[in-house]
Amino acid sequence: MTSRDYDVVLYGAGGFTGRQTVAYFAAHAPAGLRWAIAGPRRHTLEAARTAAGVRLDDRDLIVAPSQDQAAVDGLVARTRVVLSTAGPFALYGTPVVDACVRFGTHYADITGETPWMREIASRYHATAAAGGTRIIPCCGFDSVPSDLGALLMARHIRETMAVACAEVRAYFQFSGGLNGGTVASLLNMLSAPRSAQTPGSEDARIRVIKRPQYDAPLGTWVGPFVMAPTNTQVVRRSMMLADEWQQPDAADFVYQEAMRYDPPAARAKAISAATGLGLLFAALKQPGTRRLLQPLLPKPGMGPSVKTMDEGWFTCDLIGIAEDGRQARGLIRHNGDPGNRATTVFLCESALALALETDKLPGGRARGGVLTPATGLGDVLVTRLRQAGTVIDIPAR
Repeated sequence: MTSRDYDVVLYGAGGFTGRQTVAYFAAHAPAGLRWAIAGPRRHTLEAARTAAGVRLDDRDLIVAPSQDQAAVDGLVARTRVVLSTAGPFALYGTPVVDACVRFGTHYADITGETPWMREIASRYHATAAAGGTRIIPCCGFDSVPSDLGALLMARHIRETMAVACAEVRAYFQFSGGLNGGTVASLLNMLSAPRSAQTPGSEDARIRVIKRPQYDAPLGTWVGPFVMAPTNTQVVRRSMMLADEWQQPDAADFVYQEAMRYDPPAARAKAISAATGLGLLFAALKQPGTRRLLQPLLPKPGMGPSVKTMDEGWFTCDLIGIAEDGRQARGLIRHNGDPGNRATTVFLCESALALALETDKLPGGRARGGVLTPATGLGDVLVTRLRQAGTVIDIPAR
């Protein structure tokens, strides 16, 4: 791949999150990195270039609608890595992944669409694995903190306590806003046939909190976390792959995550939030009420204000429980809107890891397949995120 024109192409660069990836690369891409931006419409690419104040030649703005497989193939064949923000991925992602697998181009995206992830894993994992091509969905707030946090906590217990990890619990708190791309992906998933929405085979190692409850290890009330159905499936896939590779990090631990509510009135907060979330999803699942609510939600290309994104934040408190009952605690925190600022950092650093540190990635150059952030990027991403300002207060190799 050394003869290719680019190291990284940012696909979907004209969208709301895509424009932020362009700005991030403009500010943080190392000298000498060859990168370009791509998407279905040239004028949105030109606008993204202008907004970022980046010097990209016109030839580095590549028009490639996802419906035009020949154009997508031409784009993918020219780069070593594709970074994609072009969702809903169930609608626009498969042609890009298909081309990446055929041309041996590494890939990272920000999807949280579990039915689509299961589809591409079923269709492309074996071929990508055979070719050493890393296809890594969920490299945003969905699901980097959950996946890396579970890996690091389980490994920390095994290495420092000399016993296996029995359970990892993640507790989230956050503040931020929604962008239109996230809303479009959610609505597309909720509009899918019920069979496509049903999670994969049940795994006793995964728990999704469905109602408010008191959490004894944490010492306060917790409730359902909107991203848990996605994040737990990503952690589950990491466990499955580690089992397949017979790696010690595949300890047979239970993983669960929830929203955390602190006193005063933690119980009331948990019940109120869970009730509101349940009512919203129930309304969005019904075509009639969904049509009434859609005009009130952000449209693709729209998102929260700069002030909202700058003032946003998230914390992920982690508790690891060893087989003998001992506990270890960890923390992942990022200042900046989780769905926009943090997601941009996580995705861009994932793509840069694929482009710049291939030899250091888990499994070396030979590893490929439809992977997860933990199994495909691992400690390389941990180091890069720490350097980018994310607090990851868990020992790592």
